[in-house]
Parts: sequence; structure tokens; C-alpha cells
Amino acid sequence: MPTSRSLGRLAAILAGAALLTSTLTAQARELSVSTVLSDAFPWGQAAEKWAELVEERSDGELTLRVYPNAQLVSGDQTREFSAMRSGLIDLAVGSTINWSPQVPALNLFSLPFLLPDEDAVDAVTGGEAGEMIFSAIEDKGVVPLGWGENGFRQLSNSRGDIEAPSDLEGLKIRVVGSPLFQDTFSALGANPTQMSWADAKPALTTGAVDGQENPLSVFDVARIDQVGQAHLTLWNYMNDPLVFAANRQVWGSLSEQQQQMLRETAVEAGAWEIAKSRGEQADRLAAIRERGVSVTELDDGQYRAFVEATESVHDRWVPRIGEEIVEAARRDIDAP
Repeated sequence: MPTSRSLGRLAAILAGAALLTSTLTAQARELSVSTVLSDAFPWGQAAEKWAELVEERSDGELTLRVYPNAQLVSGDQTREFSAMRSGLIDLAVGSTINWSPQVPALNLFSLPFLLPDEDAVDAVTGGEAGEMIFSAIEDKGVVPLGWGENGFRQLSNSRGDIEAPSDLEGLKIRVVGSPLFQDTFSALGANPTQMSWADAKPALTTGAVDGQENPLSVFDVARIDQVGQAHLTLWNYMNDPLVFAANRQVWGSLSEQQQQMLRETAVEAGAWEIAKSRGEQADRLAAIRERGVSVTELDDGQYRAFVEATESVHDRWVPRIGEEIVEAARRDIDAP
């Protein structure tokens, strides 16, 4: 039969264990991660990969909880950057397009036909211009950590094949909430209509808009062809890099070791997602063709016609983006 002394010792051990458990629980910290798309898409997979890597390497000190479909901003993706800056969101894997209203330098990637291919994208994000853009983001109260990629955006519509700017005349094209997109499609003779992604597919279904522009991954996974988008033009008119980032106050509250781990895992998750997304492009395009979509690939002359038709957009937007950043990007692209 236990003595009072042994019972007291057992009680002390149990109390100590409870205190230790409480302390370890208090040390564990969950951070929210906002994304616009779910893990059915490479974009959402990038956020999930980040959370997975953090779980593996944080020894239980940090966990990331991913909130897809812009849940933390009620579906309005253009509010994501402001929400992160204000502290409503801890972390995000966000689009340069969606953040561009608050960070004008991010419009660099939306300048029509500035980036001809993936090598050019990598040269800019990994070069002088990329550093300048990260500085611009940090100046706005958000800490950028690494790059991902939503990809080159292609054009689809329900009316017919688009091979020249004149084919866009009068078409209602859904665009994201960036004035640069409005100017680009207006310059091409189209009627750009801004709406969130949550509203886009219903609008395509009803015919309220004739077309949309998005990366192949979005067209494929969201089955845009099922809502009348039977014509797809591959024109690589702009790219949509993703940025892994943190709220400044949240970042400052982390230890140096946690900061290093969070940055390293962001860079690694971004590189993983970029390689995965690009590696899937050929299969996605083949699947889209098999579903009966008419795919137009521009020759050099056709491509040049679109470039010339949008020169006025560059004239208007380069000063807003910053001539130094644009020139740095061009140097990055032209570097051997």
C-alpha cells in the first residue's frame, strides 16, 4: 500500500509533467498562410509544401495552417497584401498581380510581352530587378522570403481563334483587379471586365464575359473549357510570379533560428513548385487539346503584332513602376 510520502512524490512528478506539457504547448505557435487557390493547383501546393517543410524542421515550435481560396479576406484576393500588412494574415504565398495595387513595382511582371520566356523570368527574379522588388515589398511593411510561380498567362474565349489584335475587338474579357490589365486589353480593342476569381467562372458560364486569361494550370484544373472556353491562344503575354512573405511584426517576433528556417523552407518550397509547375505544362496542354479545345500558337509575325499594339501600355506604366526597376529587368534579361 503506498505511503503518504510516495503519494506525495507521485503527485509532484505528475505536476511537473503537467507543467512541462503546458510549457511545450505554450511554445508551439501556429501561423496562418493565405493563398488564393487550393492545393488542386500548383499555387496552393506551394503553400502546402511550405507548411510540410516547416513541420519537418521546426521541432514542433512552429506550424503553418494554410487557408486557401482567399478565405482570410472573404474571397477578395486584392485585399490580401493589406490584410497581411495590418496583421490579419501572418504569412502568404501571394500573386504579384494581386499585390501590385499596394506595391507598384510588382506591375513589372504584368508589362505586356516584357518577359518572353521562363529564362527571362528567372533572370529577373534572381537578378538586380528581383532584389529591387523585394526591397519595395519590404518598404510596404511585409517581409518577402522567396519566389514561386503561377506561370505565363494565356488567353481563352468562347467566340473564336485569336491570332491578331483585331480578333479581340469588342470581346468582354475577365481580368483581375489591376488597372494595368484594363489598359492592356483596352489597347488591344477588347472590353476588359474586372472581377474576382470567385465570380469569374459563373460569369463565363452565363456568357456575361466572353473570355479570360490565366495560366494553363488554372485553365486545366478548373476545367475552363467546360464553360464555353473552346479557344485558347498561347501568347505568354505576361508572367505571374508568386511571393512567399511574412507580416513584419510576426517576422520580428521570431527567433533568428526560426527566421532562417522559415526563409529557407520558403525558398525550397518555391523552387519545388516552380519545377513542378513547369514540368507539368506539356501534359496539361495535351490534355486540353484532347478535350477538343482549339489551341492557337502564334508565329513570330503574329506575336510582334501584339507587342506593337501594346507599346502604349509600356509608355504609360513604366514611370509608375519605376524606370530604374524596368531598366534593371531589361539588363537582367539581356545578360549573357
